[in-house]
Amino acid sequence: MKTFILPTLGLLALVPAVAHAGEDEARRFEHGGSIYSYTVSQVGGTRVISGIEERTGKPFKLRIGEHRVRGTVGSQQVSFSLRDVEPLAKPATTLASR
Repeated sequence: MKTFILPTLGLLALVPAVAHAGEDEARRFEHGGSIYSYTVSQVGGTRVISGIEERTGKPFKLRIGEHRVRGTVGSQQVSFSLRDVEPLAKPATTLASR
């Protein structure tokens, strides 16, 4: 699962700030048969993505810095370079929105 969620969540770090006009608004996406719910917030100069994998309830929290993404997925620490993030082949789709 780590090989699927990390690149996908990292992609969220590259979405322009304009797309996050409603900060802290819950969003959802599907990847690899799993649905993830998350919020994006700005804490100082760092963007924070927090959420859960809906089927298992496994939480994740990623802090996107200038060059690295650090955080936790479940109880596992993760850290990877923004250079390791691949761009989406097609635009992201919102599964549900209020």
